[in-house]
Amino acid sequence: MNAPATTELPVVVIGAGPTGLAAAAHLTERGIEPLVLEAGAAAGAAVREWSHVRLFSTWAELTDPAAEKLLAPTGWTKPGAATYPSGGDWAEQYLQPLADVLGERVCFGTTVTGVSRAGRDRIVDADRETQPFVVHITHADGREERLFARAVIDASGTWTAPGPAGASGLAALGEKAAADRITYRVPDLSDPAVRARYAGKRTAVIGSGASAFTALAALADVAKDEPDTHAVWVVRRGLSGSTFGGGEADQLPARGALGLAAKAAVDNGYADAVTGFRTEAIQRADDGRLVLAGEDGRRLDPVDEVIVLTGLRPDLSFLSELRLALDERLQAPVELAPLIDPNQHSCGTVYPHGHRELSHPEPGVYLVGMKSYGRAPTFLAMTGYEQVRSVTAAIAGDLESADRVELSLPETGVCGGAGLFDDPAAGQAGGCCTPEPALVQIGVGASVAPVSEEAPTGGCCGS
Repeated sequence: MNAPATTELPVVVIGAGPTGLAAAAHLTERGIEPLVLEAGAAAGAAVREWSHVRLFSTWAELTDPAAEKLLAPTGWTKPGAATYPSGGDWAEQYLQPLADVLGERVCFGTTVTGVSRAGRDRIVDADRETQPFVVHITHADGREERLFARAVIDASGTWTAPGPAGASGLAALGEKAAADRITYRVPDLSDPAVRARYAGKRTAVIGSGASAFTALAALADVAKDEPDTHAVWVVRRGLSGSTFGGGEADQLPARGALGLAAKAAVDNGYADAVTGFRTEAIQRADDGRLVLAGEDGRRLDPVDEVIVLTGLRPDLSFLSELRLALDERLQAPVELAPLIDPNQHSCGTVYPHGHRELSHPEPGVYLVGMKSYGRAPTFLAMTGYEQVRSVTAAIAGDLESADRVELSLPETGVCGGAGLFDDPAAGQAGGCCTPEPALVQIGVGASVAPVSEEAPTGGCCGS
């Protein structure tokens, strides 16, 4: 079958999550037909897998303006702007209604298995840019199909590729064999069956981001009712003022509160912090429990369960026939990477960006949303919304709008990027605009700063 003229084709959007559906809304607003391909059975399939987790962004920051316009005629009303939804709330009260409005433009149970140029593999130059994109898909019933597109917006996220426990970026020795006692998600401890798995048990939590903070705080709550419940927080670096996030200096107060809750879990004796520990192997003890072995020869006391929250990675396998320019560290677009690279970006603040930073040598293909950040951890929903506003304007040929920055992002209040903590010289250099963070007091009885109810006016690099 010959491919139709490119201008007659839709823009394929991969993923019906927050960013993908926002992209479809912006395309619709500009009179460009979107076709959203979602592997899951419902809108926000990945979000639904952490439906029990409350976001640290308010509703005011979680809905896209073009999507709101599309929803308005249906009688949809935006939830209270100052309230914090759970993942389940976000999916049910916003993402699913948006997908319903888009109707047949959204295809569920559809997995993208490959994207290329029609009749041109990655090697071929001849007439490459004049050919439409060809997208291979597999339906839930196993049926295969190919589609053609004028452009491709990949908003498939990173949820399906969590990082391993091994500090080298590879699975620790024995990690796969111990899968029955390891999870890579924040457990829903409000579920009695899940709670029973961790209550009265000793659990290792590996990771140092918001997800790890959430897990530690949740386990601490269980420990208040189940005294034998205890967490071992395994951190690859040392502890400093930045370890627990920005606290009151974070312009998203709920995000700052997560770090303070994790600190309280340690201070109040519900968790022990093991620092500078790089997991090399996970071994099975005689009683079936797990022993974490470090690269330095240390072996931790046996634990009943392990929660691995070491970040997420982009799945690039189905894009292998496209010419992408990706940073060698983050697997993010090369122009975007310097803005978000934790080895360079010391303030934790992400600068607004658009189609130019997201473009590739293959014109017409864009990685947006969480996937655009590769392995960087600082993504916010409002960043994705601005990305697709710019990208869709560029696809429509409106470069004036595409180049215009229409977003101001909140600062984290954190100085010292995650990639800098292993560098002895980095600590001597101090932060970006504030003094070097002091060491954190760890131990029972240590004081915990109260959480501010309002966003502070300053921040790490704030005026």
